[in-house]
Amino acid sequence: MTALVISFLISIPIGIKAALKRNTVTDYALMALSLIGISMPTFWFGLMLLYIVAFKLRLFPVSGYGTWRHLFLPALTIGITDAALLARMVRSSMLEVIRQDYIRTARSKGLPERVVINRHALRNALIPIITLLGLRIGWVVGGSVVVEIVFARPGLGRLMVDSILARDYPVVQGVMVVLTTCIILGNLVADILYAVVDPRIKLK
Repeated sequence: MTALVISFLISIPIGIKAALKRNTVTDYALMALSLIGISMPTFWFGLMLLYIVAFKLRLFPVSGYGTWRHLFLPALTIGITDAALLARMVRSSMLEVIRQDYIRTARSKGLPERVVINRHALRNALIPIITLLGLRIGWVVGGSVVVEIVFARPGLGRLMVDSILARDYPVVQGVMVVLTTCIILGNLVADILYAVVDPRIKLK
């Protein structure tokens, strides 16, 4: 969940900035960085963080678990690679929203640009991102086995792989039940957030 928070905190400002600066040097630079993030293997980025941040700078532990310091680097690894994809989605969604008539109406009323973007445009632009949220929760919980191995952290993904190799089928079934429950809960949270973000859904 920490990785999801990090990815949203990074991707939303970048996507908004790129959309507002469309077809400028800023837009091209941010989208180039996002393309690098999408193309970058997760395990390689995790190893680079370990080498630079943990081994060279000694800001965080190299491996282990138990405190937020042990959690930060694995969450940052997953969060940044996810943010690269989400930033492009936020940009695309924002470009579609800011062309709508109600955005032009809000600007014509003299509202500050910050209010137009944050209160009117961003809320509707987040709807496709919220849809992706329910799907990403299950992947983050169970699909981060490579990151768990790099940072020597126990997790559901690593447990499932070890159980498959050991043919411990009851454990595999239990992990699948947990992952399925996470995906269902993620979709439920997404449905609730729809009504929070878009008031029109409440009227329906």
